[in-house]
Amino acid sequence: MLRTSALRLLRLKQGSSHSTDSLTGSLCRSLTSGARDTFHHADIQKNIVPFQEQNLDLEDIKFGQRFTDHLFIAEHTEGAGWGRPQIRPFSQGITVHPAAQVLHYGMCCFEGMKAYLGVDGRGRLFRPDLNMERMYRSSRRLMLADYDPDELLECLKELLRVDRQWLPEREGYSLYVRPFMFSTAHTLGVGRPTRSTIAITLSPVGPYFSTGLTPIQLFLDEQHVRAWPGGVGDCKVGSNYAPTILPQSEAFKKYGTPQVLYTLPTGDRNDPESSVISESGAMNCFFFLDKADGSGQALITPPLDGTILPGVTRDSILALARAWGDIEVSEAYLTIKELKQASQEGRLREIFGCGTACIVQPINGLIRANGEVIAAPFDADSETTMTARMTRALTDIQYARVPSDWSVPFDDAKIEQKELYRAEA
Repeated sequence: MLRTSALRLLRLKQGSSHSTDSLTGSLCRSLTSGARDTFHHADIQKNIVPFQEQNLDLEDIKFGQRFTDHLFIAEHTEGAGWGRPQIRPFSQGITVHPAAQVLHYGMCCFEGMKAYLGVDGRGRLFRPDLNMERMYRSSRRLMLADYDPDELLECLKELLRVDRQWLPEREGYSLYVRPFMFSTAHTLGVGRPTRSTIAITLSPVGPYFSTGLTPIQLFLDEQHVRAWPGGVGDCKVGSNYAPTILPQSEAFKKYGTPQVLYTLPTGDRNDPESSVISESGAMNCFFFLDKADGSGQALITPPLDGTILPGVTRDSILALARAWGDIEVSEAYLTIKELKQASQEGRLREIFGCGTACIVQPINGLIRANGEVIAAPFDADSETTMTARMTRALTDIQYARVPSDWSVPFDDAKIEQKELYRAEA
């Protein structure tokens, strides 16, 4: 027990720039109180409902609107610690007290993952350890109850095995895995949570953007800011997402763009184009361009300065590009002025967003409020673009066409799929 808790504290210190001094005391108290300081997958209590054969049309399922038969849940109270974890019918839902802190102060965090059906017939996750570590950092930033992220991963795998029949067999489709954690403390005071709930749901999904590798345009937002230095931009907490709905809705109404790409002011009011590119509401962003000195090509993404979410797909793209060794890979700031100049000079080859939901999404232009478009021409029919190359490399690993430690199986062998989804026309 001591070793497990110490490892969790070490992960937190290594993975976050936030101070952990205030957490050390609570960790020590949990070690000496006798309370259950984590839940265990071996203790899961299961209430399983019979599988019902269905005839669902995958192409008609909207992202995140259809769910599998079961969910995972574990609850924590101060003093008693973690109760016994459960896998129970999704239809039972989750009951929350009207005074729960999550409803008033947004004390919640979450993750986004996908489960794939590999070509070997096994269900697989893509780098799930990184998602678990990121969720742990997010939960500790909110002072939610401590737990063992390794145990959460094992519970997640067990839920996937229970609802394995929901895993789509069609290429490009998957089960979206949503772990989330929130404060259920029954108090209107702003303070450290005394009750926490952690849960996982599963949802069959197709492509996040129906356009696939057809490029989209984004609105370049130079007014609103997604995350400020010293804030929680590097954590996957609810408060980072709700405020982006208004700018995104306004951009869609005015410019027809499905997402917003945010910028971060540098403080120079005399030069608004000195603002640096940040990220979108749902994606990290990459820029592939010819270097100004003519010495080659560079793949650039904003650095992890505390305002950028450390995306799993982002990290994977950086690792793949560095392993290929044929382009310069850089985590660096790009100003609006630099990006605009690269576009005008014909050096901006590609822009693409990335994330668990969309994987890789090409972007062929950034629309500014003044009507100017920073263009990045993209050939959707070309198999040699950086976007297409990255998409192939990632999906080959995710579907186990290429062996990799990044692809983690959660079941032992291929099972006989029951009839759930309508056959592809």
